[in-house]
Amino acid sequence: MFDQYETPMERSGHEVERAVADLFVVQDITLGVPEHQKAIRLRGYLQVSSEKAYPRIAERLRQMDYTAILRHDPETGLDELVAVPGALPQVERSRLWVHGALLAATIFTTLYVGAGMSEARPSDDLWWPLFNFWRGWPFSLSLMSILLAHELGHYFVSRLHGVPASLPYFVPLPIPDFLGNVLGTLGAVIRMKAPIGDRRAMLDIGAAGPLIGLIVALPVLIIGLSLSHVEPLPMDQAYSMEGNSLLYLLLKYIMFGQWLPGGGVDVFIHPVAFAGWAGLLVTSLNLIPAGQLDGGHVLYSILGERAQQLTWPIIIVLAALGLLAWPGWFIWAGLVYLFGRGHPGPLDRVTRLDARRKLIAGLVLAAFILTFTPVPLTIVMPEGTEATGDFARLGLPALAGALVVLKQVWRRIGVTAKRD
Repeated sequence: MFDQYETPMERSGHEVERAVADLFVVQDITLGVPEHQKAIRLRGYLQVSSEKAYPRIAERLRQMDYTAILRHDPETGLDELVAVPGALPQVERSRLWVHGALLAATIFTTLYVGAGMSEARPSDDLWWPLFNFWRGWPFSLSLMSILLAHELGHYFVSRLHGVPASLPYFVPLPIPDFLGNVLGTLGAVIRMKAPIGDRRAMLDIGAAGPLIGLIVALPVLIIGLSLSHVEPLPMDQAYSMEGNSLLYLLLKYIMFGQWLPGGGVDVFIHPVAFAGWAGLLVTSLNLIPAGQLDGGHVLYSILGERAQQLTWPIIIVLAALGLLAWPGWFIWAGLVYLFGRGHPGPLDRVTRLDARRKLIAGLVLAAFILTFTPVPLTIVMPEGTEATGDFARLGLPALAGALVVLKQVWRRIGVTAKRD
């Protein structure tokens, strides 16, 4: 029986306390916290491990129309359970026609860019790829497979951990290839409409995309290199040269028996190989350990809120790379400055990584080191001439940077929708 003098919020506080009594020993209750005046905060300590207690607590409070946040106060040594009014959504309803339309448009734009790489393209016909777009299927199929694998990795692992996630939204890039459209797409994104449960889930979701995308990119690159050939570098005309990562350099050595470029020769890559190379580049860019990039999720899962202390060192390193290696890194330094200074924490901030997740984190670090490309793209001009512009040198980071902005905006749209 309720005390007739209790306020409705006091009654709710006692109901929450009783609901978790077998899992959480309560020492005091606070009605309202600075970040949410209608929340109920219980302080005390868990009676079982957090990885076992939190899922049961979260489910009980969800049935009471609350979202549970579990954290630890290092000053008092107490655990804190915050019950925020409003249960998070359990599923994400996707509008299939939107996903299908964007997928079809992206297939077309990547076909168009792939056709532009065809050896059958006349050198003086800028619009030939538009009317012969089907010739770009090797590049389109290869690149779309890598991007799809990356996003489905995030999607399925999100659903596995009970985080509502949309199907991938592919982003076409419908501009001519002679204006710098080198991929035909800005990639793909998924939208999550609820916070992640704990650090283990955060690491799993963050790591799944780049690792699964890399698993697909590797055979694509190997097949593409087998279709490529080594030739002398041209001396009387301008050409573009894709950059080397440790992994790409090693694969070329295995395939061709020499370090390339070197000795005045280099591999002239097939469109399939270019798609595989782009897959390695996308993997490394996503694994930059900052903000809400995949690498930022992994870093936060390891260090928690201490990960924010590395934001400025990362910005400085990227700016230094822009000065010393490749100007495109200035774009990424700016993006990390704009979007990398905050990271939403998981609902359960007590549970730490287990041994298996630490191994996955090690694999992610290895993938980042092996795929990182200091100078992704270079325009080489004949002696005695100068480049007329740096767009081709900056095209890839500009496209990837636009994708980062898109992801941030899309994520904020999801948060707004959740709040509404």
